[in-house]
Amino acid sequence: MSDVATKARTRTVPAGGDYGYANARIRGMRSRLLDRSYLDMLIEAPDVKRMVQDLADTEYGPDLEETLIHGVDAANVDIALKNNMVRTFQKVLGFLNDDALYLVTTLLGRWDVFNLKTILRAKHMHLEVDEIADGLLPAGQLNEVDLEALSSVEDVRAVVDTAATWGLAFTAPLREGYTEYMKTGDLVSIELALDRYYAEWASRRLARRGANAKLARRVLATQIDVGNLVMVLRLQKEDVEDIDVADFFLPGGAIVGIDLYQELAGMSDIDEVLDRLRGTPYGRTLDEAATLFLEQNSIAVFERALEDLLTRRTLGLAKGDPLGVGVSVAYLWAKQNEVTNLRIIVKGKAVGMPTSRVREELILV
Repeated sequence: MSDVATKARTRTVPAGGDYGYANARIRGMRSRLLDRSYLDMLIEAPDVKRMVQDLADTEYGPDLEETLIHGVDAANVDIALKNNMVRTFQKVLGFLNDDALYLVTTLLGRWDVFNLKTILRAKHMHLEVDEIADGLLPAGQLNEVDLEALSSVEDVRAVVDTAATWGLAFTAPLREGYTEYMKTGDLVSIELALDRYYAEWASRRLARRGANAKLARRVLATQIDVGNLVMVLRLQKEDVEDIDVADFFLPGGAIVGIDLYQELAGMSDIDEVLDRLRGTPYGRTLDEAATLFLEQNSIAVFERALEDLLTRRTLGLAKGDPLGVGVSVAYLWAKQNEVTNLRIIVKGKAVGMPTSRVREELILV
């Protein structure tokens, strides 16, 4: 499998902790991100072909040219967008100093967990390989080739065995969760084992001194808080009388510790949970999503709102940390967010989604 440490050997700066070189380059790259007016223009484009013509004059041009020789359609545009993101991430990782590389790759580990869970769900549902690729985002150590190989194996057991053969760090939680999966046929055991492993592994790696590690811990802690809050809200829709809710708790959050988590999980309904969270950093976001929840009766509304909040907070790191790791973290998250928005627009064009609906799906910052 791919390894960020191997990629790091090709870095263009000497080892150390000086952030000036990398941050100067990243500021230049950030200036080329698409602004909201440009996204609006793409949303208003009559079809995918016109959107491609507009994007050809941007940073995505070379990737589109390379991919669209196979045909100008939404699927190939999607591939080009993901290729551009992967190439950009590799470029940034290539000129980060030792300290930044260590911190950034630790935070990017969440995408490895996301991709593994996506593949496991697909195998559990017996989806075809081409149905899996659309849901993957190779932003961590597992690159496109790795993810394609994992997507091509036969079943959940084969994913676990392949991870073990490759020597992935996630092998232990995969095996742990798979044992329970064989008993219950429920993927939650594997997904929870992966989430807990990453939370604990990343927390250990970021337990070092200095302002940059502190900033990275803050990002991680918010990610963990979001995960715990989403779990609490999901439990509100389930019969939890015979469930030990503490089994679903992830350690390392900033606000949602085990005591608050258990208190929230034991509440009678979602309204009570929202009342308890007012006054916390997450209260306003959840309150604003409550109206939409009443209309749709879907926990996904709150999940989306919390993920949006996490994205916005991470993208704001560059302003408060101009000389540290916040610049690179914010840029990578901004790039990923841009690619996600572009993919949404492309899919919207392909299926004839109303422009108003497309705008609702985007995270605009």
